[in-house]
Amino acid sequence: MKAADKLSQIQQALDALSAHEAECRLCPRECGANRKNGEKGICQSGNLASVSHTLLHYGEEPVLSGFASQAGKRTTHTRQPAGSGTIFFSGCNLKCLFCQNYQLSWLNQGESVTDEELALMMLDLQEKDALNINLVSPGHVILPILRALRIAVQKGLSIPIVYNSNAYEKVGVIRCLEGIVDIYLPDLKYFSPGLSSRYSEAPDYFLRASQAILEMYCQQPTLRLSERKAALEGLIIRHLILPGETADSLAVLEWIAHNISPYACLSLMSQYHPCYQAPQEIQRNISPEEYSKVKDKAEELGFQTLFLQSEPFSGDEHLIPDFNLKSPFKWK
Repeated sequence: MKAADKLSQIQQALDALSAHEAECRLCPRECGANRKNGEKGICQSGNLASVSHTLLHYGEEPVLSGFASQAGKRTTHTRQPAGSGTIFFSGCNLKCLFCQNYQLSWLNQGESVTDEELALMMLDLQEKDALNINLVSPGHVILPILRALRIAVQKGLSIPIVYNSNAYEKVGVIRCLEGIVDIYLPDLKYFSPGLSSRYSEAPDYFLRASQAILEMYCQQPTLRLSERKAALEGLIIRHLILPGETADSLAVLEWIAHNISPYACLSLMSQYHPCYQAPQEIQRNISPEEYSKVKDKAEELGFQTLFLQSEPFSGDEHLIPDFNLKSPFKWK
């Protein structure tokens, strides 16, 4: 999409969503906080975005972070992947008890930035050869993000925009992002209202998330890659497997296969690790058997593009960040 067209879409989205500054109903919580006056709802966010870290992320799906190696006919050589240009926002509208990013989602660590500063962060990541701008937990700060994108696109931002979301979104908000977001990266966390109520106080999670993901799929149904095998457009649905809850995971996969398509890109995550306020029944990593059961189901359902993680954690937790550090991840 040309810059002028994207700027037009950004302005239309801002016009449609600007009323939420005075009475925020951007997400299914519908708290009604007046962000203009400094009120904060469950997401703990005001009228400006709060950012913890910006970095090149090497642990996302390979089409987002880049491939570490390339094989030729005669030789194999290794190169540093370009990395996903990731911006970690503080606050969250879902607040899962076990969140691995609890320092941001619950403790709200980070610093408020102006729209201009956020735009410069995006441009700096592009200068560092990031493959994309990866917005982590963007829904509750979509207004300052859109304002920053307007500035950044005017100044030359041209790499794909990734909407890295917990999927607890309103369909109407996602609809406003058509023509702006290039790659949707939602996590479809739960099928059971009982689980989503216990772990996230959101009994309507699946209802809301499934509707939002259907809209994302309507906008970006096909994963399109560049010559560098980096994603330019598309939808990648993530699912984090919880210990003892493989039946719920299988229900999630069944729904995706039957209501979206087995051609939808699916990322099965084994990296669950008990963090923060994780209840006793999930105070362990998942087992290899649990991961295999879900992986086998995905293959049985015929998923054509399937991203798999390595075996469940056994002490090497390089994907669990510590946002108190300058470099939160310990990359391999």
